[in-house]
Amino acid sequence: MTTISWWNLLWCLPPVAAVCGLYLLWHSSPKDVLVSSARMVIQLIGVGYLLVFLFSNPSPWISLGVISVMLSAAAWISIRPVKGLPGYLPAAAVALLVSVVLHLFLSLKMVLGVEHWYEPNVLIPLAGMYFASTMNAISLCAERYHTETLQDQSADQARLAAFNTAMIPQINSLLAVGLVALPGMMTGQILSGVSPLIAVRYQIMIMAMLLGSSGLGIAIFLLYLTRQEKRDTPIS
Repeated sequence: MTTISWWNLLWCLPPVAAVCGLYLLWHSSPKDVLVSSARMVIQLIGVGYLLVFLFSNPSPWISLGVISVMLSAAAWISIRPVKGLPGYLPAAAVALLVSVVLHLFLSLKMVLGVEHWYEPNVLIPLAGMYFASTMNAISLCAERYHTETLQDQSADQARLAAFNTAMIPQINSLLAVGLVALPGMMTGQILSGVSPLIAVRYQIMIMAMLLGSSGLGIAIFLLYLTRQEKRDTPIS
């Protein structure tokens, strides 16, 4: 696989500059693009050095610590559209914990058959993908559920609408894979020289687990909220 030098990486600046130019052309500020791009670079370089350390020093306690940080961050980010509303944060945390841990177990032990579940070079990339997908699904779900309840929909009606909305990206990704796009993990493996037929098997596992983790996470999140709402609603 071709190694990208730091100097060659500077060719990533023109696309960022072009987007900033569009902001300026249309009399807007490119501040958000510049700040987010700078954060992206700093965060990825920092994570790169952290992963080098973790891969060289596998430990169940360190892996649990990393997963805990991921869970906390994902739960907090997932409720960003409805920040401050009571009950949403614990619902998101429980949903993420149960759905992601379950699908990590299926991936690591049942599909991949790794000897030690805490192997960071396997656990952390998979956990990152599962947390990110489930987090985004819960975020969409939370926003739609809150919108439906504001329109005086019943808890059951709001739950159905939120579930269907949050599952749209998951279904679309299944329909598009292979036809519209080659997903990141499969692309990375192919670029690194892995046979496409082997990369396909890994990607099938990833897509199935992302679907299951997102769907289960949404369901747990909604069940938590609807049970809480029904409990808090006075009986007339």
